Amino acid sequence: MIDFSRSADVVAPQLLGCYIQHKGVTVRLTEVEAYLGAGDEASHTFRGMTRRNAAMFGPPGRLYVYLSYGIHLNGNIVCAPEGTGQGCLMRAGEVVDGVELALARRQRAENLARGPGNLGKALGLALEDNGTPVTLLPRTAEPEWVAGPRIGISKNADAPLRFWIPGDPTVSGPRRR
Repeated sequence: MIDFSRSADVVAPQLLGCYIQHKGVTVRLTEVEAYLGAGDEASHTFRGMTRRNAAMFGPPGRLYVYLSYGIHLNGNIVCAPEGTGQGCLMRAGEVVDGVELALARRQRAENLARGPGNLGKALGLALEDNGTPVTLLPRTAEPEWVAGPRIGISKNADAPLRFWIPGDPTVSGPRRR
């Protein structure tokens, strides 16, 4: 069982290989990023609590859902003690149950849950899910994992806070510049 009251950088690798269930779809997580609150300039909570990011300051083990670039609904799992503002962005995974439902939501099989926006759509994330408890099933075995810089951010970009299962085809990978 994962202790979500621990720091996001401790929780993140423990999420790899776990299964998140949401609205009829189950995804095995293969890539996540840790965001460390006030000490992390890339975190939505770096400047403190706002109406938009309040769920990140709430109880651990809940969802923080936000709109990215005005089009993608991304999901974090809140970590660390309440009031800390830390979370793990779910970046990619393998749909293992509810594939037809995920396909209907995404309307294309390519990269079904690869990338945080695709994963959010496959799971059916909605802004109304913000602050709700996450349903996570434990992994059957600890996978091999690696850590490296996060993707798609400009602040604190070199921090090794992205965690993924190497060689897994669902991992999103860095964008080319």
